[in-house]
Amino acid sequence: MQTRNFGATVKAMTQSKVAPRHGTISEPASRANIYLLEWQANGLESGKFFPATEGGLLDPFAPDDVPSDPPPADGKIASAGQDFAAKLDQPGSDWQKHPVGSGQELSITWTFHAPHKTRRWNYFLTRQGWDPSLPLSRAQFESAPVAQFQNSGQPYWSAENLEPEDPTRHTFTLPQRQGYHVLLSVWEVADTAKGFYQVIDLDFAE
Repeated sequence: MQTRNFGATVKAMTQSKVAPRHGTISEPASRANIYLLEWQANGLESGKFFPATEGGLLDPFAPDDVPSDPPPADGKIASAGQDFAAKLDQPGSDWQKHPVGSGQELSITWTFHAPHKTRRWNYFLTRQGWDPSLPLSRAQFESAPVAQFQNSGQPYWSAENLEPEDPTRHTFTLPQRQGYHVLLSVWEVADTAKGFYQVIDLDFAE
């Protein structure tokens, strides 16, 4: 797993804020950005600490952060359990895909529409041999993130470096894969029990 403290390899740019609607992955376009209305794509919020299944957990890195709510259940990961986004949970491989290659440097751009003190972003990739005909579940993803970008400031109520630049860009190396895979990003918030969920459909060149 590629783990980096915020600021080491995160390329950040600034732009003016818009009305509060939390955040989304704008580049490459997430499934939510392609298939939902803007306010829906920015509101895919559920409990943090995926792939955990229970709530009430403390952050082992920052135990003073707000404990978690339960993360989304298997089969509801792409929608973060939000009814308005349930169509994102449909199994299959007919989603619009972003072409990539094994070993490629992939840049992900998050845009934020409400300020949140941020602890980290985790990126999970589906396993070799996963089955797209089944709903997305914890068993379909590698248990450890392929990349993590973490803010070190503690405690969250006095740390001054926890609000991300808007937009924020993360760059990391993709592992070996072939064909269709799904990348899940979870933006974990320090001062609430929540995280924001986005999936990107990738097509690895053969």
